[in-house]
Amino acid sequence: MSSAASPLVRCAGCGATNRVPAERLRDDPHCGRCGAELLPGHPVALGDADFERVVAASPVPVVVDFWAPWCGPCRQMAPQFAQAAAQLKGRALFVKVNSDDNPRTASRYAIRSIPTLVKLRGGQEVDRVSGAMPAAQVAAWATR
Repeated sequence: MSSAASPLVRCAGCGATNRVPAERLRDDPHCGRCGAELLPGHPVALGDADFERVVAASPVPVVVDFWAPWCGPCRQMAPQFAQAAAQLKGRALFVKVNSDDNPRTASRYAIRSIPTLVKLRGGQEVDRVSGAMPAAQVAAWATR
């Protein structure tokens, strides 16, 4: 079986690399080491220590919400972001990065305002948008 047919998915929980057949990515795959969902229907908190490891080889698009706890629009958008994650379970990985606590990752993506959403494919930025959005708009943006 080729790696194209079975992409590698890094577990956000324990860091283990899991081979998941492409046709099974939407079937709620779990980590073979710790049992955590590999493509959960909720945002995953990542930081400077684990961001690259998890998103670099993701077989699905990664939608990153750069936010901070003191930011009113960030807090307002959080449930909308979670709702979009649930809608796109298995089709995209939704990640939250607290830009105050993770300055290296925020700096790498030149985050100047929050909330900012960054879409990654193959670990590379393909699009970004700033400002709070409703769940339907987040999901539409994430899948285009």
